[in-house]
Amino acid sequence: MAKRSFVKLLEPGRIGKVTTRNRIYKSAAGMMSFSDTETTMNDNTLGFYEALAKGGVGIISMEAPTIDYPQGCRWRERYRMDDDRFIPGIKELVDLVHSHGCPIFMQMEHDGPWQNPLFDNAPPTFEGPPIGASAVKLDTPADFHRDLIRPLTVPEIKDIIRKYVNAAERAKKAGFDGVDINAGSSHIVHNFLSPFWNRRDDEYGGTPEKRARLLVEIITGIKERCGADFPIVVCMNGFETGYCLGVDDKTCLTHELALTYMKFAVEAGADALMIRSHWLGLHVPGFLPDYLFFPDAQVPVDKMPPQYYARARGRAAMRLMTEEARRLFGVPVILIGYVTPEDGEKALREGKADFIGMNRPLICDPELPNKLRQGRPEDIAPCTRCGTCLDQSEGFLRHCRLNAAVGFGRYHLPPLKTKKKVVVVGAGPAGMEAARVAALRGHDVTLLEKSSHLGGLLPLAALIKGTELEDLPALVRYLKTQLEKTGVKVRLRTEASVRSLEGMKPDVVILATGGVLTAPRVEANKKARKKVLTTPELHKRVKPYLNLFGPRFLGWATRYYLPVGKKVVVLGAGLHGMEVAEFLVKRGRKVTLVEPTEVIGEGMLDFRLGLTMEWFAKVGVEIVAGVKDVRVTEKGVVFKDKEGRERLLEADTVIPTAPLQPNHDLYEKLEGKVPELYLIGDGKQAGMIVHAVRAGYQTAKAL
Repeated sequence: MAKRSFVKLLEPGRIGKVTTRNRIYKSAAGMMSFSDTETTMNDNTLGFYEALAKGGVGIISMEAPTIDYPQGCRWRERYRMDDDRFIPGIKELVDLVHSHGCPIFMQMEHDGPWQNPLFDNAPPTFEGPPIGASAVKLDTPADFHRDLIRPLTVPEIKDIIRKYVNAAERAKKAGFDGVDINAGSSHIVHNFLSPFWNRRDDEYGGTPEKRARLLVEIITGIKERCGADFPIVVCMNGFETGYCLGVDDKTCLTHELALTYMKFAVEAGADALMIRSHWLGLHVPGFLPDYLFFPDAQVPVDKMPPQYYARARGRAAMRLMTEEARRLFGVPVILIGYVTPEDGEKALREGKADFIGMNRPLICDPELPNKLRQGRPEDIAPCTRCGTCLDQSEGFLRHCRLNAAVGFGRYHLPPLKTKKKVVVVGAGPAGMEAARVAALRGHDVTLLEKSSHLGGLLPLAALIKGTELEDLPALVRYLKTQLEKTGVKVRLRTEASVRSLEGMKPDVVILATGGVLTAPRVEANKKARKKVLTTPELHKRVKPYLNLFGPRFLGWATRYYLPVGKKVVVLGAGLHGMEVAEFLVKRGRKVTLVEPTEVIGEGMLDFRLGLTMEWFAKVGVEIVAGVKDVRVTEKGVVFKDKEGRERLLEADTVIPTAPLQPNHDLYEKLEGKVPELYLIGDGKQAGMIVHAVRAGYQTAKAL
């Protein structure tokens, strides 16, 4: 197959006086792992940014240190730039990035009107009311603005402008090559730009010029203090829509008004523009545009603003707006959102952008630019858009499903001291990653898999999840390619036993045999049991077709034929139950979820759970929690609700769901019979794909 060309993406670029080695712009994102102490960077942060710089990215925008503590970082602790004592710590990071030939800008933003995180109750760092332009709030659980904003006084506004300028000066002293002002999303600058939020009638509201004054005075103040040639990138919303909440778009930041503000920003001295979108009541899709289509389109496509490129389900969705801004304003324009290298190359060739902003793809593989330059796109670890990098379950420390180095210090594999013969049993994500990393370090690796294919349960997961957003088949293809390139000896249709493993005389055995699909006990008589379709039975039915056709085709085919009744009750509303329900609804089934506990969506990422619950409400999925005495009858499912009342849910099919169960059998039989023995992945403890990959990586790294 012919190699893809990325000539435009890899050519040098320029923002103000700063020259970049290519057009890939690492857009800022809150990785939340800055410091161990107030004034020093930790290894997680240094390792993350060093990997990006070594990986060949053109320019980095570092996630925003707070410029105004504590009210500027209301719900998340971050590194600070509100005092000179913080300069030395951040200078260490800047110098490290520069040592690899990469320029770096510092993002600047102020949380101002934001509230607590969407889905947990962590106390805010700032105890006062949220601050902003006017006394406005949104009565919706899916946004950051549930409390009434306290309007800022004019002296307070002037003080915030001064803090922006002071922070920019500190950034310059620390060695940053420029700054990146976040005037988008729903941070404080956008709060002043938007007529929906800004209802003032003083010098900072009432007209476009007055609403833009905060941004303009920040830009001009930075230029006066840091020099006219000190580069400033401004990130702005290309529109704000209130459709989700029934708010008239004419009262919001319209696209025409956004263009006016962009003009003001450039006239004030902005050296480049970055454009995103904002959806009142739907926070996440503003910066993850592909999640506007999760689980399905949250806004009807014909109701989306015409400037939003919706045909690619969120990919490169800002391309029309960046093309327009590039034509109108004569400064470099950065295309952000979810942009693949192919999308980026196309946008550059067609004159729709000057730089391509990437975030999730570079978190997943910081070597992406180098691999493109070396003509190795097949070696790029593919971002599957799972949202793991937004997971808050481990505090605010970010991780990645496929890049297990994220959040665990410096990115490096230790040099090999002794070459070992390593046998990995099981070719799911844990086993494939363990084999890849062990071979990459120089070990002699054999991978045994009892089935005829690689990936373990990933094909089944891809069928249920769908491949429009999460591309699990790409993950399997990538790992398969890496096994081939690193020389791993793969033996399919080979079931490992104690005898066969002893006969191979390995130094190390890594068991990644996966968890066991279980069928929860369901009370039902003989006739009623015909309605019950367990997960093991489902897997048994679809496995031959998955092997033959793959999850993409089978996912399409099941929209036309699926041997499941029209009314379905799913027992269990954890991750597996929620995903099965989504799968069935998209295939025309009427679904009810029944959960014995009060916990809904256990195992789901918070923001995905929120989007799923909103979509379920729209499509009529009922969730009944806190039930007991569940049994299946010939009519459906009978149970007692939390008030003790007996209910009947009519059902043609009943699907009980449960997490995978550990599988220790082979491990226990092998103990003491091989020099080194490890049990990883779901076989040890059921978890998510991220946990399986991490276990494989860390185990092989430690050999």
